[in-house]
Amino acid sequence: MTKPQSPFPLSAARALALHTQALDTPPPDSTPGIDAIFDTVDRIGWVQLDTLQMVRRSQYVALWSRLGPYDTADFDYLTFGNGGIEGTNDRRLFEYWMHAACIIPLSLYRFTIPTMQGHKYRQGRRRREWLEDPANTELLDSVLEHVRENGLARSADFERTDGRRGTWWDWKPAKIALEHLYNTGELTITNRVNFQRIYGITDTVLPDWVDTTPPTEEEAYLTLLDKSARALGICAPMQVPDYFHMKRTPARPLVQRMVDEGTLVPVNVEFNDGTTTEQVVHRANLPLLERAADGDIAPGHTTFLSPFDSLFWAKGRDTQFWGFQQILEAYKPAPQRIWGYFSLPILHNDRLVGRFDPKLERREATLRLKHLHLEPGVQPDDDLVSDIAAAMRSFMAFHDATDLVIEQSKPRGLRRKLLKAM
Repeated sequence: MTKPQSPFPLSAARALALHTQALDTPPPDSTPGIDAIFDTVDRIGWVQLDTLQMVRRSQYVALWSRLGPYDTADFDYLTFGNGGIEGTNDRRLFEYWMHAACIIPLSLYRFTIPTMQGHKYRQGRRRREWLEDPANTELLDSVLEHVRENGLARSADFERTDGRRGTWWDWKPAKIALEHLYNTGELTITNRVNFQRIYGITDTVLPDWVDTTPPTEEEAYLTLLDKSARALGICAPMQVPDYFHMKRTPARPLVQRMVDEGTLVPVNVEFNDGTTTEQVVHRANLPLLERAADGDIAPGHTTFLSPFDSLFWAKGRDTQFWGFQQILEAYKPAPQRIWGYFSLPILHNDRLVGRFDPKLERREATLRLKHLHLEPGVQPDDDLVSDIAAAMRSFMAFHDATDLVIEQSKPRGLRRKLLKAM
């Protein structure tokens, strides 16, 4: 297929990016079932996990953004089955490294095997030195045997033997062993209790239908690049590997190969300042881009996004497409924060129009917004405020919150207008 001569408008690029991310249309009126949850994960490829929980954890918020209120137990069941070894064949998702720690469809399991083999055979210096210690080799064997004998294991099952206290960076030896065995694929996360990992032997945890045939590294990378390009919709060529955190040096010739073979189609996009930039579109998405340019795909969804949402994984696209810089400020000192500790972007139709810093006070069933900001130039007109209020009601229902408190807002009058609309 030849490259179109006329550039596509930025509005079409935005619409396609939101469409492939399942962020362009309002959620259904009915509560999504387990199949809708799986289909959403499969559509966007994988969903990032995170430990922070000012509101529900990131993986749950990412699905709410697309589906509205749903039963998070269904998501957990897709990932963990019944949480043990017997009867776990109902699981269709698994936990492993992709963009970061992610929930991934099991149909992609075999394409993570080269990463597992890399953890086993291509360690860094510190891990290599750790593995060369005979005591640690013995520890790995004993931890693996413990999991085999008991079916499941967690870090808390093992007491420290080195006399040291554990900290975030000072894991006890058994925890290091469990994580190494997980990284190399010998163990799989079979459940989480209070977000603490429970490990099982991979061969006994995976459903029988899962393909565990090791691909070549090139086959795995090409498959994941293909999945990434489909999920991103449209982006710069070297933003495709950002989606699963592949280093750009090994990715570059593979991306070029996909362009040469016609899997990725170069297109021009005209930005608001009149400049034109080349982007790439998966050939399966090119008809969608043309529909977006014709106005057949027009985003009409207002929602809030996790700071770890996959919409932001193409580095720099947030600024290029939306004039919006997504920054997580949780790890900044408080005086250096502009928007707040765990700020959630606000998506309105095809624009990122603001952000707010929430804290769920669970006992009081109160959602507290410490800061609520609209982007410069965005005015709180009645339609925008009404749509944000509707999204906020859904967000509160998802969190079982009955009261909303807004401490600070910008521009002036936004707090009053939103509370009135609520």
